[in-house]
Amino acid sequence: MHASTIRFACCAGVALALLSGANARAEDAEWISLFDGKTMDGWEKVGNEKSEWKVVDESLSGSGPASMLVSTKGPYKNFKYRAEVKISDGGNSGLYFRTTAKPGFSDGYEAQIDSTHRDPIRTGSLYGFCHVYKQLVKPDTWFKYEIEVRDDVWRGRKMTRIKITVDGEELYEYMDFALTYPAGHFAFQHHDPESIVHIRKVEVLPMAD
Repeated sequence: MHASTIRFACCAGVALALLSGANARAEDAEWISLFDGKTMDGWEKVGNEKSEWKVVDESLSGSGPASMLVSTKGPYKNFKYRAEVKISDGGNSGLYFRTTAKPGFSDGYEAQIDSTHRDPIRTGSLYGFCHVYKQLVKPDTWFKYEIEVRDDVWRGRKMTRIKITVDGEELYEYMDFALTYPAGHFAFQHHDPESIVHIRKVEVLPMAD
């Protein structure tokens, strides 16, 4: 589905720009892996003790009651970040960035992971800031999430640029003039007991301030 067909609901007074060209990418060797595909090293569960995070088929898998899985590396401020994700039918999760070391659901920016959950805000959304309501990815299907974040100045005003890409399709660039969240950690949300999320190939490319 082409990005131009997506409907967005954004907060008033925020500049939103559809992107038309692909940015030049750094070589893969410059990226830092945050998940070794075998162990939970470098990750910490925060939330309900009965929630389960484990490694399944070289991916991080979250199930059970609500919780967060936080990367102990960081904090990171300006970066490119990418991961491959799969969400169950009816499932709900989130890819968090610039979050705290012990986050709740409202701490940090969240790139929504949701194909068919009762919450209509779908994958590709920057939750609470810019929402996508059309299904871009089918449930139980691997897709690639890419996030680019950097603090910048636009027409003399400080802001945080956040670019969202799904399966190679650049959706939009959100300009957060409120500078809502400073440097922080990466995390994944497990939303509810009906959800199962899988994440693999988690990588970050830090950029200069």
